[in-house]
Amino acid sequence: MEKLSDIFTITYGNGFELNRLSENKEGINFISRTSKNNGVSARIEMLIDVEPFKASLITVSLGGSVLEAFLQTSDFYTGYHIFCLRPKIELSEKQKLFYCLCIRANKYRYSYGRQANKTLSDILIPSISEIPVWVEKIQMPDIPSKKSVINKTFVLNTINWEYFRYDKLFTIERGKGIRIKDIISGHIPFVTSTDSNNGISAYVDSKPMHSGNTITVNRNGSVAEAFYQPKPFCSTEDVHVFNPKFKINKYVAFFLVTLIRMEKYRYSYGRKWGIERMRESLIKLPIDKIGNPDFEFMENYIKSLPFSISI
Repeated sequence: MEKLSDIFTITYGNGFELNRLSENKEGINFISRTSKNNGVSARIEMLIDVEPFKASLITVSLGGSVLEAFLQTSDFYTGYHIFCLRPKIELSEKQKLFYCLCIRANKYRYSYGRQANKTLSDILIPSISEIPVWVEKIQMPDIPSKKSVINKTFVLNTINWEYFRYDKLFTIERGKGIRIKDIISGHIPFVTSTDSNNGISAYVDSKPMHSGNTITVNRNGSVAEAFYQPKPFCSTEDVHVFNPKFKINKYVAFFLVTLIRMEKYRYSYGRKWGIERMRESLIKLPIDKIGNPDFEFMENYIKSLPFSISI
């Protein structure tokens, strides 16, 4: 094991305030202390008198989401409490990603009140010779295309949308599957009330209890978190399964799960979204000329968005 400072040169970032910069969707990445989107919270205009940090560096947040570490693949500026790590020796992209994981593994040592600004350089990580062989054997995922499926713009005007009861659109059933303590590793998705990884917490050796091409909605845990499940799956009882009474595809499903998630503010760990309340709940949707949900519009709207070709 070696200290982080033995392998990387550690420098403080720019310390810029985003509200004093000009945002530009085609500009330079702005890295903040967020734990999402590879640390990128905005894109900004390039500053004439400040050279951005170059791609291939690792950024580490000292406060906020403490010790979130990301490999930056584009040039960038940073906000407050971001350190930039430059390898002292040549490292491959996979090795840098491995070190990001090693840095994050130390998150438990810190909190919002205990930041890493004074101790980051002393964190112990594996030396180059200790990097596992499997790191270089990992197959990297393809970078998603930013293209849309259709080259057309659709406007969301909710004035003429109408409310529909969930039980008029879906048959809602409680989640079914093996108990968590009985899990054996396999190939069937196991959906729980988490808010990440499409709701999937494990892959289990079990007969699937629910059909694919459905939507799962959490009644407990991360309440009202919704995901489209393309394949047959098992789940816990903290998840309810929305079986559509209409023809659904992934594009319509992505439109719907976005609206379902907007109900999150109504619920909490102490106020769960029970199955009867779900059935009676309302969702506001675009309508066609005869007043039915306009699923064609929903599909085309999602197809028109950037990255939709990669869904």
